[in-house]
Amino acid sequence: MLRFASLGSGSKGNATLIESGATRILVDCGFSLAETEMRLHRLGCPPQSLTAILVTHEHGDHASGVGRLSRRYNIPVWLTVGTYHAMRDIRFAQTHYINVHQSLPIHDLLVSPFPVPHDAREPCQFVFSDGNHRVGLLTDVGSHTPLITQMLQNLDALLLECNYDAQMLADGVYPPSLKSRVAGRYGHLDNRQSSDLLKQLDVSRLQHLVGMHLSENNNLPSHAYQALCLGVDSSEKWIQLANQQDGIDWREVR
Repeated sequence: MLRFASLGSGSKGNATLIESGATRILVDCGFSLAETEMRLHRLGCPPQSLTAILVTHEHGDHASGVGRLSRRYNIPVWLTVGTYHAMRDIRFAQTHYINVHQSLPIHDLLVSPFPVPHDAREPCQFVFSDGNHRVGLLTDVGSHTPLITQMLQNLDALLLECNYDAQMLADGVYPPSLKSRVAGRYGHLDNRQSSDLLKQLDVSRLQHLVGMHLSENNNLPSHAYQALCLGVDSSEKWIQLANQQDGIDWREVR
């Protein structure tokens, strides 16, 4: 059985769990050690049960807690060479490098990384497979490329960024430079972009669609939800949103 959960998703911290059999992978850790431990226990996942930590990129809301968690529980860390150099002052229990063009087996899971446009050194996102089902993760990306579209075809579950509403961002209090960064090619996906990406995917197998990384300042859950529904031409109960405080509880892919 393949399943996933989110410890929390947003600009104040991100972490996602992927599990198959005895393999538990944590993607990113943007929370303090104490907060991460609390959120893991809330999901029935002791930190010492983690098989590996994968890092998408070096920004603090995704990576600030990786070093301490890795060292405290002797968890190996996988990241790109670029991300490693951007985090060169942080020590890990063990370090392994990701080639963004090569799948890597981690026990019961096959991890397929792929490069994404974001304002970091060498960011990537992932598709996970247990041999029967596939779960895709895509956040912190400013635009969708042909490779992204290719990688996210025929998924059983997709965790997809819906960071901001374009009009709310334009009308909001952010300074022009930050607005340009968020909305730029190397920033984040807005609701419409996420909806447009979904329209390019074969979603016939999709059991779970989860909106991720919603901005608390420039988005509304109702806007993100509507965009996801529009993208798959459905309003089924398998379309959900992860939030900053609670993330999302375990979801099974069967």
